[in-house]
Amino acid sequence: MHFIPEELEDYAAEHSEKEPELLQQLRRETYQKILQPRMLSGHLQGRLLSIVSKLVNPKNILEIGTYTGYSALCLAEGLQPDGLLETIDHNEELAYLQHKYFKASSYASQIKTYVGDALKVIPTLQNTFDLVFIDADKPNYPAYFDLIIPKLNTGGLLISDNVLWNGKVLDPTKNTDPSTQAILKYNSSLANDDRLETVLLPIRDGLTLSRKK
Repeated sequence: MHFIPEELEDYAAEHSEKEPELLQQLRRETYQKILQPRMLSGHLQGRLLSIVSKLVNPKNILEIGTYTGYSALCLAEGLQPDGLLETIDHNEELAYLQHKYFKASSYASQIKTYVGDALKVIPTLQNTFDLVFIDADKPNYPAYFDLIIPKLNTGGLLISDNVLWNGKVLDPTKNTDPSTQAILKYNSSLANDDRLETVLLPIRDGLTLSRKK
């Protein structure tokens, strides 16, 4: 969902850092071969993820929801030289495309992938994280919140995608589906948790930045 005219979003993209060639190739192949390609972060949001990651300069990143690997590659741009990005997705059919582009990037040795249920994978992870990006199945957002916050380092940043959920958050009595209700609960948790400083940005489908105090 676009909350500003697409012409203005295009203008913003044109006046932002250029999309790297490898990511252009990945975006094109995703749109050619994969269902629901609009799930891709894309140029503008991808450059935002990149610059935020560079500002944080994380040692360890956790991503929940790899999809075809676009956002992981954007986030990896800010990793410390000896840093690691761990990314989880339940769809094993996408693994070939992820690995193709991870291998082609300069971050191949710094990205570790997991195929499976994130609710089961996260408790097994040994690292704590300076940066977490969540862009996965919406009904489980509240459960991810409970697992993520203890693993987020002090001063660490949690980035949450799709938090406006096509505008459905504005009419919860009409939109009683599990995804909308989960996003409402999740947004409330982010806004009201004393451990976090949070700002919700109306970028694309809504993007929240939450810093752990």
